[in-house]
Formats: sequence, structure tokens, C-alpha cells
Amino acid sequence: MKHIDSQANIQAVRKISSLFNVTTLEIDELLGTVIDTARDTVGACNTSLLLVRDGKKKALQFYQASGDNKGKLADFEIPPKTGISGLVVETGKTIISNDVQNDPRWYRAVSEKVKLQVKAIVCLPLIVEGEVIGVVQFLDKIDESPFSERDAKVLERFANLIAKFFQISKTREVLGEEFDRLREKYMQRYLIVGESPAIKSCIHLAEKVAPAKAAILVTGESGTGKELFAHLVHDQSPRQNKPFVSVSCGALPASILERELFGHERGAFTGADSRKIGLFEAADTGTLFLDEIGEMPLDMQVKLLRVLQEETFLRLGGTENIKVDVRIITATNRDLEKMTQSGDFRQDLYYRINVINMKLPSLRERKGDISDLVAYFVKKHTTDSKPSKKISKNLINHLMSYSWPGNIRELENAVERAIVLCEGDELTVDLFPLEGTQAPVEINVGSTLKDASDAFRRTFIKNTLKTTRGSRTKAAQILDIQRSYLSRLLKELDINDEKI
Repeated sequence: MKHIDSQANIQAVRKISSLFNVTTLEIDELLGTVIDTARDTVGACNTSLLLVRDGKKKALQFYQASGDNKGKLADFEIPPKTGISGLVVETGKTIISNDVQNDPRWYRAVSEKVKLQVKAIVCLPLIVEGEVIGVVQFLDKIDESPFSERDAKVLERFANLIAKFFQISKTREVLGEEFDRLREKYMQRYLIVGESPAIKSCIHLAEKVAPAKAAILVTGESGTGKELFAHLVHDQSPRQNKPFVSVSCGALPASILERELFGHERGAFTGADSRKIGLFEAADTGTLFLDEIGEMPLDMQVKLLRVLQEETFLRLGGTENIKVDVRIITATNRDLEKMTQSGDFRQDLYYRINVINMKLPSLRERKGDISDLVAYFVKKHTTDSKPSKKISKNLINHLMSYSWPGNIRELENAVERAIVLCEGDELTVDLFPLEGTQAPVEINVGSTLKDASDAFRRTFIKNTLKTTRGSRTKAAQILDIQRSYLSRLLKELDINDEKI
């Protein structure tokens, strides 16, 4: 009896695994390597691979055969539902026959064609997405022993691998095109536009801290692109090929947010008909982005802190600790430090998430980027069937005179709206009716420094209140001052905000 070198087979399987990752290899080379290894593993004499030529009729045609048989069988076709191979295609089940000469299922025309007397056979289906695309056959053993169920189990693993090769071969081109399309769409979606020192400094910080696992707190006004920078950190990190999971803490009630983050067991609450993993599990080995962290209720802050400290948690209704490896990036447009002083945000959680602080500039602080941003948004929101709109000469100056309280998000919306309403080939000022567009501050030479300062502050505060539609709270946030101080300034500078 032939003894099979198990160590040699292990090495062969490792070789197959390495070949499997090299997508430039021809399918025939991959198949030959796999089939030869499978044949040697069970000690078979000959092999053949047949593919379904017609999906409806299920006729079989030889694709590969060992020795000189391939040339003889190249044009040979097995009719549908004929022979052992036809039955395997029909049923999708492996067949072992150790006495084919007396087996009524055996199709003798094949052995007569190649002048080969076959005694035993194992015929296995090749299944791709539930459909049998062909069969692989192993004929006779070198030591003349019968094929066993154990042999069939081993060969089924190889058959699954062969089927996978065909699946990859057929879909590689389609997948490649789809990947290129998705990559382009992804890159466009998460592209950070701008060359101003303020934004370049943030990009440099993101790239610098990306390789570490340290928690990052991204702060800045609404619409400044906090999630873009979270993606940048993830894409520049060793976790780039792992999951990036995002959730808005302010969009969900506390009870639902807990289920989303930690998942739940079946029966944990009414309607929990099955187990569901949470976002922490979904982001395992990757990145979890918690947007609007300042809106998270205090009781949820306690549970989040525990996960960050111990890297374990319980599903809702569960008793088993689940360990995860997740990088945390949080974001907020609120002043968390002041919230810790007022007791609205836990101080220990603040320190835990604020290892690296990344403060994004408002659009007012990077107005030099408006031209690039407008050009980018024009391209982004122009359909393939239409030419891009031109930008009128005075449009950028018009846009730069506005304070943009909604920042980049507001600018993008304004550009998209203008493209839809534009009837010509040029975007003009009249397509951007921006409320509160700032008029220049006129100060006459000869004024005292105090009068000039008051004139500037009066105009600047009026313009800011116009952009916030008279909201003192929002205006104070934009001006980075206390609301009470803004009220004093309104009285001191004789500004009637009720008429704004």
C-alpha cells in the first residue's frame, strides 16, 4: 500500500494558498496545481475535470484530464443526465463507485475513447452559488485499494477550492471594475479639499496620529468636516482594511443607542426575536466613530467609559463578556470642557476620549479655500451627461463676503442649488442669495481708535447676527464669546438686534 507523505501534502496545500492570493496566475495553472495535489493526497492514478457546457441542458465537456487523455477528450461531450458524472451534476452529490464495470451508471463511451479500463471512481460536484458548474473525477488508486468515505471527504475540500477558483476567474474582471468605481466614489466622498495653512495643519496632524491607537476627539463647528477627518485617520492607519463604523450619538434616544452600540440577546426586550451584534462588535479590529458625543446622556457615558477602559462589554440581556479591539474617534461641536465643569459631561470620559484633540477650522478661518471648494462641488454635482458650469469672475468675492455659519456643508448646498437653478453655462452671484452677506466696514480717516474699533465691532456683530437670523446663542458661539458678554456688547454698541 502506498504511504502518503502527510508533511509533503501540507506543504503542497500551503503552496496552493499562496497561489490563490496571486491573482495574475492563469486559471489552468491554479487548477493543475490543486488537482495534482488532490490526486497525490489520496493516491489516485488519473484525474479529469468536466464543466457544464450548457446551463439549461447540463451537457458536460472535458476541461482538463491527466496524461495524454486531455487531447483525446477535448471535443468529447457527455450528454445530460448521462453516466456517473451526469448524475452528480443532476443531484449535486458526490458519488463513489469501486466497481464501475458492473455499475449501470457508468458511461462506457469515455473509457472506450481513451482505451482505459477504469475500476474505481470518485466524482465530486463543483458548486458555485448553489449551482453545479461541473465535476472533478479521480480514477483508480495506485495501490488498487477502494476509495473510501474518508477519501471523498478530503477530496470535497479540494473540489470546493476548485469551484472557488472558477468563481473568482469569472467575476475577477467584474469585481475589478466595481472596485475601481467604488474606490473612485469613496475617494471623492472623503476627499479633503483646500490648501490653506489651517486645513493643511489638521491633515498633517491626522496623518501623524493615524498609526497609533490613541483616542481622538475632533472638535469644530457643525459642517466643518469632522467625519472626513475621522475617515482620513482610519485610511492612514494600519486598520485601513478593517471596518469603519459610524453612529450619531445625538440622533438616537439613550435606550436605542445602547442597543446599537452593544447589541442584544434574544428576549432581552419585547421584539428582540434574535441576537443582534452591536456597533462595537461590528467595528472590532477597526475604527468606531462616535459623532455628536456631547449629546450622549450621562448614563450612557458611564457605560461607554467602561468599554473604553476594559475593552469588554455585555450585550443587552447578556451575561458573557465580549472583548473587542476598537479604535475610538469622537466628534462634537460643543465645548466639552465647559460641559464637564457644569456636570453635563463626565470628566473621566472627557480625558479618556481627548488623548489627541483635533480642532477643525471654520470656513471663516479658511476663506482662501472657497475657490477650490466651489470648483470641487461644481464637479461633484454635475451629471456625466452635462458640461460643468463656469464660475463668474465676481462670484468668489461674493461668497467670501459671507460668514458661512453652516460652514462647508452650507457652501456645498448653496453650490448644488445654484447648479440646479442655473439656466445658462455660468454660475453667477444672483444664484447665491446669501442672507447676511457682509458689507465692508467703512471707517473714515480721522476717527479716533475707539470710534474705529466700535464701528468695526458694530458692523461685524450685526453681520454675524444676520447670518444666525438674530440668534444670540449661535452668534456667541461663532464669535467665541459668552452669550451674556454678547448682550452687554449689544447694549454698549447700541445694536438693536430685533431689527436685524
